[in-house]
Amino acid sequence: MTHTLSTLEKPTWRDYFALTKPKVNSLLLFTTMTAMIMAARGFPSWDLFLAVFIGGYMSAGASGVFNMIIDRDIDQRMKRTSTRPSASGKISTTNAFIFGSLLTVGSFLLLWQAANLNTALLAMAGLVTYVFIYTLWLKRATWHNIVIGGAAGCFPPLVGWASVTGDLNLFSWYLFFIIFFWTPVHFWALAIMIKDDYAAVGIPMLPVVYGERMTVAQIGLYAIMTAVLSMIPLLLGEVRWIYFGSALVLNMILLMRSLELYRNINRKQAVSLYKYTLLYLALLFLAMAIDRSVF
Repeated sequence: MTHTLSTLEKPTWRDYFALTKPKVNSLLLFTTMTAMIMAARGFPSWDLFLAVFIGGYMSAGASGVFNMIIDRDIDQRMKRTSTRPSASGKISTTNAFIFGSLLTVGSFLLLWQAANLNTALLAMAGLVTYVFIYTLWLKRATWHNIVIGGAAGCFPPLVGWASVTGDLNLFSWYLFFIIFFWTPVHFWALAIMIKDDYAAVGIPMLPVVYGERMTVAQIGLYAIMTAVLSMIPLLLGEVRWIYFGSALVLNMILLMRSLELYRNINRKQAVSLYKYTLLYLALLFLAMAIDRSVF
């Protein structure tokens, strides 16, 4: 009855905005913009910065729209997602698809025109990875879903870098892989918090398939790899002491939070680690952007 009534309500711009997953995509967009500053070793032109900000969000937002369309059946059955516009029926599947398609085309054209073709193609690659590889293929098939499919969230810094330089170098790929190894730490902490929801709808997230102990062991492994990988740019001479000091402190806290969860597996520790991973990635990229702007 709730879904029937919700379909009678006229959707607002806020409902369409919700389809783009603004909370999730805000951090991805932040890595895009800080990568632009890293590539430019300072602030890029305002017109390019604004165009990539808008185009990058449109592309990431389109990914969210298509994800909600595909997952609307399980979203309806999960408490955390049951009020999403697509799951509640407030926005029809047809209208959501049209909206996502317009965002996709508009993003590609804007990034191509304002930046370059490589930037537009990289943004499209992130969208395709998230929609087809993660959502359609891996999410319901294997607990490896977030490890492989999580690569979708690694494309934003490549988009930002390419928008300034026109191509990619070794350092830009390090940005990609830092996020790649960070993602399981971040997402599995969340998965522990809501494992019952995933189990109820048959999504084989790691805590559901192998339990919490195995999950926190994997979290610890990926936290160590993230910490090690994040220090490698120092060896390449790409960053200096501002980043070194910041990364050292951030990694120590990341490893300590992961160890605390391993020693005492409960919701409070999982929430603590999950929230910290958001701060960790934002501050790590901010430190790199500041460092490369100063030196």
